Amino acid sequence: MSGPSHESESAAEFPPEKRLEAPNTRLIKAGIATIPDMETLQECVAYENAHQNRTQILRRLKWKAEELRENEE
Repeated sequence: MSGPSHESESAAEFPPEKRLEAPNTRLIKAGIATIPDMETLQECVAYENAHQNRTQILRRLKWKAEELRENEE
């Protein structure tokens, strides 16, 4: 058995490249909206910074981080 056992299935099914390289903005927004946890969010931020570095996408990821933090409280 390899890899962390806490890895969510959605993270494996929808890696950052699938979430952020969708063919249209609606799908990218949906990909961000369905990020389940901070770990996945951090992977998406790292991917976006390394590949596209789009200000609008990074802003949406920041909003999603704030939403996830609020839900943790």
